Amino acid sequence: MAILHICTYPEEILGQRAEPITEIDEEVITLVDHMVETMYNAPGIGLAATQVGVAKQLLVADIAPRGPESELIVLINPEIVVAEGEVIFEEGCLSVPDYQAEVKRHEKVTVRGLNLQGEEIEIKAEGLLAIVLQHEIDHLNGMLFIDRLSKLKRDLYKRRRRKQLAKEQP
Repeated sequence: MAILHICTYPEEILGQRAEPITEIDEEVITLVDHMVETMYNAPGIGLAATQVGVAKQLLVADIAPRGPESELIVLINPEIVVAEGEVIFEEGCLSVPDYQAEVKRHEKVTVRGLNLQGEEIEIKAEGLLAIVLQHEIDHLNGMLFIDRLSKLKRDLYKRRRRKQLAKEQP
């Protein structure tokens, strides 16, 4: 297994819509293994394939990675089929370094996708799991959580990030 590079804003792939996976082959299984290792190493609780530079409809999540409730979720071609309620939650992202903000999301979602065996599964989620699934599916649609903020907050982050990146240049 390998720790993959996590793409960060403003890398272009983060704004791309991911392509559906048509065949679950060794390449997809290996990618899942690498993504899981990368997510746990980061440490994070969710990771979309686009965040590691692969424009495929795939996400992994585990909202309690070090706890007794730890349960790895792997979803291929996920889609939200039911969404209800509204909640505001402070989010951060491995691809948006050094920034958190309150984001409005659905309180409960039902997500449908495939597992690694190619079987259709449906996950009814609320609370943190609902937030994580919506966040990762946004990634697969080329959207970052900062895209859900006001233009002012988004622009402030982008300006600060550009200055940070400029300082890092040799």
